Amino acid sequence: MATANNVALALLLLVAASVLSLPPASLAVTSPYVRPKPRATLSLLKDDDDDDDADGQTPEQVHISAVGSDKMRVTWITGDDTPATVEYGTTSGQYPFSATGSTDTYSYILYHSGKIHDVVIGPLEPSITYYYRCSNDTSRELSFRTPPASLPFKFVVAGDFGQTGWTESTLRHIGAADYDMLLLPGDLSYADLYQPRWDSYGRLVEPLASARPWMVTQGNHEIEKIPLVEPHSFKAYNARWRMPYDAGASPSGSNLYYSFDVAGGAVHVIMLGSYTDYAAGSGQHRWLRGDLARIDRRRTAFVVALVHAPWYNSNEAHQGEGDAMRAAMEALLYGARVDAVFAGHVHAYERFARVYGGKEDPCGPVHVTIGDGGNREGLAEKYIDPQPATSAFREASFGHGRLEVVNATHALWTWHRNDDDEAVVADQAWITSLASNPACNK
Repeated sequence: MATANNVALALLLLVAASVLSLPPASLAVTSPYVRPKPRATLSLLKDDDDDDDADGQTPEQVHISAVGSDKMRVTWITGDDTPATVEYGTTSGQYPFSATGSTDTYSYILYHSGKIHDVVIGPLEPSITYYYRCSNDTSRELSFRTPPASLPFKFVVAGDFGQTGWTESTLRHIGAADYDMLLLPGDLSYADLYQPRWDSYGRLVEPLASARPWMVTQGNHEIEKIPLVEPHSFKAYNARWRMPYDAGASPSGSNLYYSFDVAGGAVHVIMLGSYTDYAAGSGQHRWLRGDLARIDRRRTAFVVALVHAPWYNSNEAHQGEGDAMRAAMEALLYGARVDAVFAGHVHAYERFARVYGGKEDPCGPVHVTIGDGGNREGLAEKYIDPQPATSAFREASFGHGRLEVVNATHALWTWHRNDDDEAVVADQAWITSLASNPACNK
């Protein structure tokens, strides 16, 4: 892209950032905890990011997501026209299977994306390592492990990643874990209109996102709408992170909310959209009601939901921002005996007791805020005092969570603080399936 275009793009983004009151592109971390110095936003841009986001025919930004019980979507980007083909097999260097998908691009002001390739492969066997290569690229082999078809099942849950040194620390800790799938409740790249940041984010997370399925929903930083210039709020997000919204028994019709089953249907995961219409009568509300009605709790031991803006929050940051969605949908989740709700948005960690209607309720979900993945805005350090009785544990530190559904009755939740670049378990709690609680199923 010519220098003049770069200058024009920078000016447009500067004006848009001013209008939208976007945060500065720097990391400001202050905290009473003893930890290393603040870490800056990573410099991951490549020389050609302002042209076509990728280096010629070399696949990059590879990430995978689950499609149904036995398929996987592989997404990657190249700069030039290359085949939307994935070759794969269960032995390194041997690829007896192949599948072909589609290629798309998008433009954003003066930015033009690379070629975004999307291929669904399968059927695949559970708990097997598959080796694969994209676009017939013979220079690099990748691999992923398919999720198990039964319990136990191990999730990593982490939100509000961004691209900082803290993000690197969180990703390093996640990479050292043995897990089957990552759930991300919004705020991925923090591109905030500057599209090359989507490319640098794709490269940053590729080592993990190409090896385990990443299932994501949108956050407020995925909203990149500029009035009269870019009218679509989620153009980059929808183009780059396509989820299985049109698969399974409960297609939603929108990439902004969807659901899926894992472990042979023992766990049902609902990904909700905090920034698309959720009011009674909306498409998302109607879909959620139908999705919950299809769940057979005799077969499905655990049901978990993800949103971006938390419905319960004792941090001073973002107070009340999830209240409207909670008012619209909380009764639906409560009636279906959803076991846990995970949120991001608030850049800290907090775990609530089972709660419904603002009060402790043994048949309500456990609510967890996990918006501490490593964003560039820093931590939300100020909590409301005194701590509400419903709030079981809270701390303003970066980290990630792990949910291991051990069997049909118990799941172990742990929160791992990464302040000291060590895998420190700072909070832990057992979550008992509401399906196994007779008092909640009268």
